[in-house]
Amino acid sequence: MRSRVTMVLAVTAVLLGGVMLVPAAYARLSAGPGAGVPETVAAPSPEPPPPPTLAPAKVSVNFKGEFFSWALMERESGKISGSKNMASTSSTESMLKAWIVADYLRQLGDEEPSAGIKKAASVAIRDSDDDATNVVFRLAGGSYTVPANGQPDPVIKRAIKICGLTDTKRGNVDPYKGYWSFTRMSPRDAVRLGDCIADGKAAGPKWTKWLLAEMSKVRGSTADKDQKPRLGGGRWGIIDGLPESILSQGPVSMKNGWTSLRYDGNWHVNCLAVTEKWSLAVMLRYPDGRGLAYGSDVCASVTAQLVTPQPGGALKVPQQPIGKL
Repeated sequence: MRSRVTMVLAVTAVLLGGVMLVPAAYARLSAGPGAGVPETVAAPSPEPPPPPTLAPAKVSVNFKGEFFSWALMERESGKISGSKNMASTSSTESMLKAWIVADYLRQLGDEEPSAGIKKAASVAIRDSDDDATNVVFRLAGGSYTVPANGQPDPVIKRAIKICGLTDTKRGNVDPYKGYWSFTRMSPRDAVRLGDCIADGKAAGPKWTKWLLAEMSKVRGSTADKDQKPRLGGGRWGIIDGLPESILSQGPVSMKNGWTSLRYDGNWHVNCLAVTEKWSLAVMLRYPDGRGLAYGSDVCASVTAQLVTPQPGGALKVPQQPIGKL
């Protein structure tokens, strides 16, 4: 029987111009035992799913306050998504310290600051130290004098130019117009700022890695013991909404801003974080009596809802919609 099959296939090969077509079944049959021909062909391994990240999604939180807005930039494409009011502004508070330090360091170029000034730049980020920030702000060329034309001082003007900000402007509340913390910024501009810091334009080639590392080492919680009159703990908010599957991918660089202000009776709370893949900002104003932890929880809730793929109910977030968002 085998010889007949061989003869038929040989004739077929001649008829096809000498090209021998040997089915796999026949190859196994004619090879005989022990020839080393596999009985089956292994299927290719499936491609692993992409690692979890943050991506545009519908966000709904139970927020009660004057202002709620957020924006997310997918850094590879530069696409920005967010709430309908993501171009609306609020005071930056300490979130702006990341730019102030970056602006000073970029101007240094390859030079090294003194040990004292480098320490001031570090604690301005890690501990949100106001006094240290003021030192760096002045060295960067900042001024508390309001120009006659009402334009931002040089430090803020450079942020607008270098980072392509479109909504940022000088604060307009007396008597705080000259304070860097009252610079008004939108979440849309805040994620641009985060991207500008991460891609090196803000601090320059020598200092970008150092600044991002400092921003990843922000410390302290919202607890009273970590909050002082001129500095405070700022490791909360977005970082609390990220699952371990994202945190394990690499450092998350962050700089929050927060102040309870008497003139309007509100907490002004801003959360900013950036990684290699995304930049996220959440900005809030809400009644003072709700406390700082309230704002931190809102930032975490927004973040958790943007995680993709969703971790299947491991993160519980409030689902009451917010007004017109």
